[in-house]
Amino acid sequence: MTSEQTPADGGAPATQGAQRSVPDEVPNHRPPAEPNLAGVASSGARPRRGVLSRRVRAIPASGIRRFFDIMTTMEDVISLSVGEPDFITPRHILQRAVDSLYAGETHYTSNYGLPELRAAIAEHLERLYGVSYDPATEIIVTTGVSEGLDIALRALLDPGDEVIVPEPTYVSYQPLTVLAGGTAVPVPTRAEDGFRLKAEAVRAAITPKTKVLLLGFPCNPTGAVLERTELEAIARLVVEHDLYVISDEIYDRLTYGVPHTCVPSVPGLRERTILLNGFSKAYAMTGWRLGYACAPADILEGMMKVHQYAMMCAPTPSQYAAIEALRCGEADVQRMVAEYDQRRRLIVKGLNEIGLACHEPQGAFYAFPSIACTGFSSMEFSERLLFEEKVSVVPGSAFGASGEGHVRVCYGSSIENLERALERMHRFVRRYSR
Repeated sequence: MTSEQTPADGGAPATQGAQRSVPDEVPNHRPPAEPNLAGVASSGARPRRGVLSRRVRAIPASGIRRFFDIMTTMEDVISLSVGEPDFITPRHILQRAVDSLYAGETHYTSNYGLPELRAAIAEHLERLYGVSYDPATEIIVTTGVSEGLDIALRALLDPGDEVIVPEPTYVSYQPLTVLAGGTAVPVPTRAEDGFRLKAEAVRAAITPKTKVLLLGFPCNPTGAVLERTELEAIARLVVEHDLYVISDEIYDRLTYGVPHTCVPSVPGLRERTILLNGFSKAYAMTGWRLGYACAPADILEGMMKVHQYAMMCAPTPSQYAAIEALRCGEADVQRMVAEYDQRRRLIVKGLNEIGLACHEPQGAFYAFPSIACTGFSSMEFSERLLFEEKVSVVPGSAFGASGEGHVRVCYGSSIENLERALERMHRFVRRYSR
């Protein structure tokens, strides 16, 4: 997904038998005090109803954002937590947005987005993956992939519909499913399988209530990819059980030594798939908040209904920048991917050498090492590492129960920062390794 400012498991860790590792003075660490309601009942006043909806109360706050907020109160912290590139948006893309502003392009666009941008998206997908979409009826420009996922779920789900979600999973998938009225059904993936989703695991999770399979590959947080043969086996299940697929492919351009398989390119899936993608990761455009969704016209029209009332349209200058990115940004993508690959090899080798066993991620810019050698929970490990060595990572529990025992390490940072972080992590692991 594109935004890290989304809900996830943000609960505080148990600290049984150990000294509390988080200073009390850290802002926002303590939960807010409960309101004093003494005397309300005896006064005869009517008790106040719950302010927040059940759905909002059911979702936790963001585990990623929690660590980011604490980190900003500290000095000399090396952040390997928030998932965004350290690269600045390429200059020619910046210039295209600036030019659009001075040309007076500061008004609303069509709800669907600029026709020129939709045409460029269609050309891009046809060129890379041989997947054809009609720019007029099958493509909508969204405010990041986050909005695309939200409107896709709201367009497809009725209350009680089940959504199969492979775990570990991006932090917003399960909360957005809940907010859309659905029920998330997690399906664990395993480190020994490279965290790839297996068709037999999907089959075991399907019930009469299952409607959607939500895929996010290359995967945040594990860096796993799905090979075409694996997707073909999953596709047979999708067709057999009359399911729909939402495929978040925001990291499609960030793969290393393996090709990306675009889900709607698999036979039987195009007519059943909502394809989500955007510009945040490959083009270093996180702050521009621009994504897109592609789907059969009848599904897309339903998504547009939600989009037009919730968002109206995506930011106009960002849309002009995106046209430039698609048409003239390929060299920038290749340059950044080569740098990520160098960082990937450094961080995976370094983590394994210091005792944090790490499979080789083949996509995105995340490593997901095991922390079993320390005996800590992922939350305790992350908190202690932050306060003792000033390195910020994300506890695996933020990505679902299947993520426990791991932490997410983002290598979207400089080689120098990664080397310094590994030195600090090595000290930490030596101190606590069992």
